[in-house]
Amino acid sequence: MDLFEYQGKQLFARYGIPVSAGEPADRVDDAAAAAERVGFPVVVKAQVQVGGRGKAGGIKLANDAAETRQHAENILGMDIRGHVVQRLWIEHASDIAHEYYASFTLDRSAKQHLGMLSAQGGIEIEKVAETDHDAISRVHVDPVDGLTRDACRAWVEGARLDPAVTDDAVDVLLKLYDVYTKGDCDLVEINPLIVTTDGRVHALDAKVTLDDNARFRHPEWDEFEGLEKLDPREREAAEKGLQYVGLDGNVGVIANGAGLAMATCDIVHEVGGRPANFLDIGGGASAQVMANALEVINNDPSVKSIFINIFGGITKGEEVANGIVQALGQVNIASPIVIRLDGTNAEQGRAILKSHESDRLVSKPTMVDAARAAVERAGSAT
Repeated sequence: MDLFEYQGKQLFARYGIPVSAGEPADRVDDAAAAAERVGFPVVVKAQVQVGGRGKAGGIKLANDAAETRQHAENILGMDIRGHVVQRLWIEHASDIAHEYYASFTLDRSAKQHLGMLSAQGGIEIEKVAETDHDAISRVHVDPVDGLTRDACRAWVEGARLDPAVTDDAVDVLLKLYDVYTKGDCDLVEINPLIVTTDGRVHALDAKVTLDDNARFRHPEWDEFEGLEKLDPREREAAEKGLQYVGLDGNVGVIANGAGLAMATCDIVHEVGGRPANFLDIGGGASAQVMANALEVINNDPSVKSIFINIFGGITKGEEVANGIVQALGQVNIASPIVIRLDGTNAEQGRAILKSHESDRLVSKPTMVDAARAAVERAGSAT
């Protein structure tokens, strides 16, 4: 779950990270009242989960109530890269001396947490990484040992931040690590992490992604209700416990595993088609899970064919095949289906599917063959 900036800052504040005084506002009158309470000058900031707000005119400085009203009127309802602004964050303006970048996420290849810190904040960190690799100081943290103060200090010194703020920077980064680990986050990012003109280290922005798998430990997350309207397909999939992302193609994709689902979308592209979605049913492929997935796909009118790509592992091929057959008996499918089944006991599974094949249901031995068949059928159905 991705948080809005103001929600991320509220989370940061709970862990003692300094943030600017501010209030959310959904209406122009609320924005003006909030500005009076937090104190002028204020920054009127669009709350959308996408970058580029400043360039789009979604962040404006206001010196008085009249300017606050004007900016609030202009920003509310603004479309920023496909995201409509429904809420503002009214924040007391900060006097900035330096802008830094800081983040924590998981380095899966190293099986450790990764911290990144740069003295070049306030701009796209990807561009900094491309143009000057040494501008980013990295630290790997063993989850068992955690981030020690000494390691954090060495990290800060390696990033060549202003030596005068080393102690404060270390304090903020240790607290940010606590947000990341104790708060069960996939990502925490501050860009920019600023030093004010009076020498205080301060989080001027907040980007936070919570780990949905840890929701059971955090009933307080219920307060982080998103403002963005979910794609109806994504809402239905979420209700069924499926990992789904809607796309703009016409080949419905079902796979067991996020990596396989991404590879399936890629192969559909490579053979000239367009996936209608990313749908990961997880490690298994039981009849009910498959039925849920097929129902979600079937309810998308843009889908003209369905590509089911399953790799049998712990769940054996014959069990997967029986699950698919049973699911097809539960859902009245409108589109032709192409199935690729591989992995443990794949031959047995394919034999089961073979007995149910028709002009509406075919099985193919490889991903490429299956993708081509699905794309071909989607094209002939349009």
